[in-house]
Amino acid sequence: MAVSKSPYHHLLSDLASLLTAVAGESVTMVKRNAPEQSLTLKRSQEWTIYLEFLKGLFTLVDRLSALYIPLRDQPLFMDSLEDAVTSHLRSVLAPALGPGTDPMEVTMTIGTAVAESRQEYERFKFLPTESGKEKDAFFQALGERVAQLVGASGNGQVISAAVLCVSAAISAMQSALDNFARGQRTSEASQPEADAAPSASTAVRTGAQVPEPRARPSIGNEIKLVSVMASVAGEEVETRWGLHPRFRQDLSAQERQEITRLMNRVAQILGERYAAVAFSPEWANWKPVGNV
Repeated sequence: MAVSKSPYHHLLSDLASLLTAVAGESVTMVKRNAPEQSLTLKRSQEWTIYLEFLKGLFTLVDRLSALYIPLRDQPLFMDSLEDAVTSHLRSVLAPALGPGTDPMEVTMTIGTAVAESRQEYERFKFLPTESGKEKDAFFQALGERVAQLVGASGNGQVISAAVLCVSAAISAMQSALDNFARGQRTSEASQPEADAAPSASTAVRTGAQVPEPRARPSIGNEIKLVSVMASVAGEEVETRWGLHPRFRQDLSAQERQEITRLMNRVAQILGERYAAVAFSPEWANWKPVGNV
């Protein structure tokens, strides 16, 4: 999915700018909370810390985007975000890198960072929009990793600063995704009525045949209220589900509890079926697609 031609072009650009800016500000923040160590940090070490923040931010975007982006598009969306971040960084770093620098070096560095984010943070099962032990453990692991890279292992101030920076980015990510979703709904509402197919009930009353709906040029012409995603890691299958944030806000506590009970059962059934298919002999050469 080429970023320039993607229907998510503006969203990808906004998120790429957000991720690179937050990572940069986060490095500055942790240095302020470790003044002694910051004096001896080399530029290469700061770059490593920057990439660690990007790993955590990519993980959060991956979890959040599953609530907004159709599941069939989500893996490509994350790949395109990696490209968008790479392109943005190449543009920002161009003056410092100089004309003789190989642009592929930045591409490979970001690609490696995204791959490492899966290894380091995929084990934490959480949704950024909800509180829980797994989410806290993710932030703690990220904070401790950053403190170690700064040279201040176990420093509570550095860990807290790192956690604060990354967690604060969740609302900004969600805002960008909300704006995208609103834009999609507005686009849907502006479609002329002639493009809409007759409803099934109308066809029954008139005895007419229900025609095939006309294909629309854009992706994301439906709103995902509930998403279920399954992924394979080695010999384990993870199945997680989530509610659209706006939809969740409209539910009462009792309704949320009932949906949680039902969706946990749905996730279990789908996960078991997914595992049976993914590990069957007929699908031995099948490679699941996922991100972060």
